[in-house]
Amino acid sequence: MAYQETVRTSYGSRVAGGLKGIIRGFLLLIIGTVLLWWNEGRTLKTSDANKEAYEVTTQVSDLSTINNTLNGKMIFSSGLATTKDSLVDHEFNIGANAIKLIRKVEYYQWVQHSSSKSKDKFGGAEETTITYTYEKKWVSSAQNSAEFKDPDYKNKNFTLSTIESESFLAPNVTIGAYKIPDFLSSQISGAQDLYVQLSKEKIQAFNTAAKNILQSKTNILEKPYQPNGEYVHVNANEVYLGANPSVPAIGDVRITFQKVMPTDVSIWAKVNNDTFEEYISDNGYKVSSISTGVQSLDKTFQDEQDANSITAWLLRLLGTLLVIYGLKGIFNILVIILKVIPFLSSIANLGVNLVCIPVGLVWSLIVIAIAWIFYRPILAILLLAASGALIFFLVKRAKEKKKQNSEELVSTTE
Repeated sequence: MAYQETVRTSYGSRVAGGLKGIIRGFLLLIIGTVLLWWNEGRTLKTSDANKEAYEVTTQVSDLSTINNTLNGKMIFSSGLATTKDSLVDHEFNIGANAIKLIRKVEYYQWVQHSSSKSKDKFGGAEETTITYTYEKKWVSSAQNSAEFKDPDYKNKNFTLSTIESESFLAPNVTIGAYKIPDFLSSQISGAQDLYVQLSKEKIQAFNTAAKNILQSKTNILEKPYQPNGEYVHVNANEVYLGANPSVPAIGDVRITFQKVMPTDVSIWAKVNNDTFEEYISDNGYKVSSISTGVQSLDKTFQDEQDANSITAWLLRLLGTLLVIYGLKGIFNILVIILKVIPFLSSIANLGVNLVCIPVGLVWSLIVIAIAWIFYRPILAILLLAASGALIFFLVKRAKEKKKQNSEELVSTTE
């Protein structure tokens, strides 16, 4: 059942909050503007760095021996990434000859969700009703139920283990005669299940620890505590701490293991003696890449350019939203002041939205265009033209609306 609490905010407090909102609005506007400007420079410099690296790349078919003539050069090659290292998760005494060992831990917990609904009161005050709901689900971190609002769910969470997720990376990963540095080997994907075998001593230790925790939590357990029960279950790549893996209960912990085995990779990096490092372009931007599987230099280059383009558009969207919300934060004080007259406040709120969204879009386009003047003049001119067209459209629409209202007024008068 949902739990609700009601918070009342006075008119004076809302106005004070609105004044603070102006400061926050200016900050968002500045952050959004700076982000948009910086992103255009970042996008172009990253693209130029990739192109520069691509043009000087030497494609190498065989890395089985150290080739001193390659030292200091940007190279592209494919081959088997492998290691002789044995990785061990000492918490579980589980190991494998692998590039990476991954321990993923999940906890079955009560999770609190909230939603709010506000309404204006007479005199400009605001009444907000916050509804809290709760559900049981697997999560990646333990939930602090001491902060739950509903007393029926407060302090109901606990876990049968404090073990956390962790990854172990082989210190010596090679491709042919060359060592792959950690910043690249950590990017190798293709994890597969690592089957678990726990010793009887380890199972007994985990079982005893789980029983001690359960015994101390008998007052909040969903099921009766079984002192003779087994609370450690091992199946394939999973270690389950709890009474029944098929029917999870609050406090249960699910630990799964995976490994990244030796696999073919395609590497694009600068040779540094018997290892690799990032290529630093003339503009200071760094280029390096490793991908699972055998692919061509052209495909790798295009993937990097595509990733750069996606990042650019995501940051443009984020920057534009920051600008729009910043403008709304600045002008929202007008809406709050008029809260004493709800009808006028609703009109003001509509007006703020109608103004801030197009103005924010125009502002963002102009910032991007000005930034591009330094980098891509032709495209900048097109963006400025688009901004001008949008402004012209808005002004024209406003004039037509004004003319229509005047005609309607004259018609009504007659």
